[in-house]
Amino acid sequence: MALYQAPSFEALERLSRSRDADLARRELEHPDRIRGRGAQSNRSGRFEAHARESFDDGWGTVEPLPIFETTEHVERAKTIITSNDSPDIGFERSINTYRGCEHGCSYCFARPSHAYLGHSAGIDFERDIYVKTNAVDALRAELAARNYRPKPIAMGTNTDPYQPAERKHRLTRGILEVMLETRHPVMITTKSALIIRDLDLLTELAKLNLVKVALSVTSMDHKLSRKMEPRASTPARRLEAIRLLSEAGVPTAIFASPMIPAINDMELERILDAGKAQGAVSAAMILLRLPGEVRDVFREWLLRHFPDRVRHVLSLVRDTRGGKDYDSRWGVRMTGEGPYATLLRQRFEKARERYGLDAKLPALRTDLFVAPQIESRQMSLF
Repeated sequence: MALYQAPSFEALERLSRSRDADLARRELEHPDRIRGRGAQSNRSGRFEAHARESFDDGWGTVEPLPIFETTEHVERAKTIITSNDSPDIGFERSINTYRGCEHGCSYCFARPSHAYLGHSAGIDFERDIYVKTNAVDALRAELAARNYRPKPIAMGTNTDPYQPAERKHRLTRGILEVMLETRHPVMITTKSALIIRDLDLLTELAKLNLVKVALSVTSMDHKLSRKMEPRASTPARRLEAIRLLSEAGVPTAIFASPMIPAINDMELERILDAGKAQGAVSAAMILLRLPGEVRDVFREWLLRHFPDRVRHVLSLVRDTRGGKDYDSRWGVRMTGEGPYATLLRQRFEKARERYGLDAKLPALRTDLFVAPQIESRQMSLF
């Protein structure tokens, strides 16, 4: 490790345009060290006083550097329900039982949030996973508050509720058990077939019109999917999850997101067709967005996997964002603007109509809510 001034991505792009693309790749971690990771580097977080970064100086090393292994951190959440007032998002409340996500999507918009924890938005986001071990108890306490009024709660809005850590900690399942007990509405978005583990709870919630689910599928190509989402379920298993959920009566949608210009956008219709064939009743699409550090992480990913497309992909992205890498305006950040974004939206609307996916998932009930009983050591006066 050494103090190092990271090169600008403008410089990296110039290198990728030249015949010396191999030189540009030396700025990234060695592939053997980041097996199963989406990010290609681990630059210091933006709030750190010093920037430290490993790099290859061309002399080799005495012994291979260790791979980046996953580390779990215990976090005790003071509250678990987050409020949202963004006008272009279809929910007001959400729950995230984990911070960081091991799925490793290079384009994940949640990456910049890891900087607030003193971590990198790169590999740290995928390997330093914060587990809110008291999430279920915190939810019970909030739902039991006298002034609480039920509204649908979304899960999977920041990090995936069914990422690998869920197999051990089962926090998402615990949340669903509380939702069923209290008759509270919940919405779930995931890229993991692990959701089928909780089919028993989801089926009972669906009978009461208290749940709807969306499976995100970015590509039907297993090789591309593995590059884009190294530790997420394969496309085939996600489609199987849609089938099983639909057969169990759980309202299920397929999300073709994000659509990345010149990478997976040509698969849009195929993804929707496959989702419909497995029982999805609705569809949605989100255009690639690159807020904060996500821009750099994604560019490095492109440089590693598609060095010949770096210029083309980023040019198309900027065409949809008014010449910038990202436009944060509400109502625009998810869809983009310009000819490319308009054409993609038209393709989506036509395909959604063609495959009968233009229906909206049903509104969830809030009138069945029953507050949970919380045991208290304080004796009542009455």
